[in-house]
Amino acid sequence: MKTPLILDIKGNSLDDGPGIRSVVFFKGCPLSCFWCHNPESKKIQQEIAFESGECIACDTCISVCPEQALSRDNPFFIDRSRCTLCFQCTDQCPTNAIRPVGSMLSVDDILAGVMKDKPFFDTSGGGVTFSGGEPTLNMDFLAELAGKIRKQGIHVLLETCGLFDFQMFSEKIHPHVDTLYMDIKLMNNQDHLRYCGIENTRILDNFQKLSRLYAGSGKELLPRIPLIPGITDSESNLSETALFLLDCGAERVSLLPYHPLWQEKNRTIGIGAIHENQNSMASFLPRERMDACRSIFMQKGITIV
Repeated sequence: MKTPLILDIKGNSLDDGPGIRSVVFFKGCPLSCFWCHNPESKKIQQEIAFESGECIACDTCISVCPEQALSRDNPFFIDRSRCTLCFQCTDQCPTNAIRPVGSMLSVDDILAGVMKDKPFFDTSGGGVTFSGGEPTLNMDFLAELAGKIRKQGIHVLLETCGLFDFQMFSEKIHPHVDTLYMDIKLMNNQDHLRYCGIENTRILDNFQKLSRLYAGSGKELLPRIPLIPGITDSESNLSETALFLLDCGAERVSLLPYHPLWQEKNRTIGIGAIHENQNSMASFLPRERMDACRSIFMQKGITIV
């Protein structure tokens, strides 16, 4: 069983499922959506990040770097072509301005981390959410972790991009997950390839199969649509998505409003502008645009949650 890298375990979350939750963020994703709100989760390998706002300019990290990869003259402070990820700089940084991205935690490490919040889960109807990245890249690890958490009487929710082997999912993951949130971004195959780096055929096929698997099971399957200005929020894409969901028997959908904070996250891991639309996506999604997107689904009888 491969042990994945974990980005973070975030407690006291109110945005990733019902009640108060702890969210386990996995590192690594098979998609490469350029607007990814957690860009540090894309690569499966460990990385290094620099938060300029946390830096006190003591230059301790510069002095200890054996590869001379750190300089205030570098566009992103770290020359990642020279960095060997020895992490001597992160060990010496007094403010955590320069830090490793991703750490290897065992199933029992994560279990211990979330169990301390069980009283909050019990009183609020909350639980544990697996997010990322894409947790299903590590099916065996995820299955063991979800199984152990659920045995403690804790609600388990999985957030997924939907790109996985369905048979393995149905056998290993489905028995241990109470709620599944699955993202559907673009219906047009070529648009999905352009903006997410891979075709959507398997994702849509998996959602159709999941709809049948979850029907009458007592478990929840909730499709989610990230509203990306000028890309996923077009009337044609949302109308086609609504018809697809109706055909699958879905009665509810979650619309995720766009926010531009991912661009600053990109810079912390050394990524500049990566798409021609990036400069026009510097603002939060306006309320009137959100309302227009909601109306497309509501007119077709789909409830917004």
